[in-house]
Amino acid sequence: MKVFLFFISLLMLVACEQESVSERKISSDKKRMAAAVNKKDSIETIYKAELVPEKMTVQEKKKRFRYLIVPAVKKVFAELRQQHQKIEQLIKSGTDSLLIKKLKTEYKAESDKDLLARLKPHPVSIVLAQAAMESAWATSRFFVEAKNIFGVWSFDKNEPRIAAAEKRGKKTIWLKKYRSIEDAIRDNYRVLARGNAFKKFRQMRSTSDNPFELVKGLDKYSELGSKYGKELAAVIKYNKFNQYDLKSKI
Repeated sequence: MKVFLFFISLLMLVACEQESVSERKISSDKKRMAAAVNKKDSIETIYKAELVPEKMTVQEKKKRFRYLIVPAVKKVFAELRQQHQKIEQLIKSGTDSLLIKKLKTEYKAESDKDLLARLKPHPVSIVLAQAAMESAWATSRFFVEAKNIFGVWSFDKNEPRIAAAEKRGKKTIWLKKYRSIEDAIRDNYRVLARGNAFKKFRQMRSTSDNPFELVKGLDKYSELGSKYGKELAAVIKYNKFNQYDLKSKI
């Protein structure tokens, strides 16, 4: 009888221990799940274009910038690269001349070669460097309120826009307001593809994908002149933005 009671007690003890281990495992799993949810919620709350957290460190500011801007630039670059390849194939095959003619008008291209030079997207690293410089790493009021990453002015009173905080004399400066970060990036590519001031940049871009060389062609983008290209190159190098560039030619 004593032996029987001993075995019963032993079985109950083992069962209790297994239950305790199981409870600890469940509790641990719940904690991990809660931590993951909290982490996800934290990222979704902090990393929004419309919200700039207070007292961010430089590292946190750059992390937020990469989270918001890098995927958008890569997405737009892929779209434009695909378009460039498609138009190049159509030109070689001599088909869809109406589309080619329409694009030449839209991009102010004088020839097939000129059109392809205008449509070829420049490296992601250059866009990121410009975005970082022009938007103060995605913290400027223009970016927060209008998703205007590059400080693009508006001259059309019928388009969405916001007023700059300061005037030039008595003149109000207006900046474009975009629906999305991707739209702002597409517009920046378009500006560089159409503007007469960026002819040298486009010529360089048609034969090279080296961001450190190409930025030298953006001297007319800013009042800084040739210094602007040097600053872009420094931003690309220091932040390793060229890691996002394609290694092969387009």
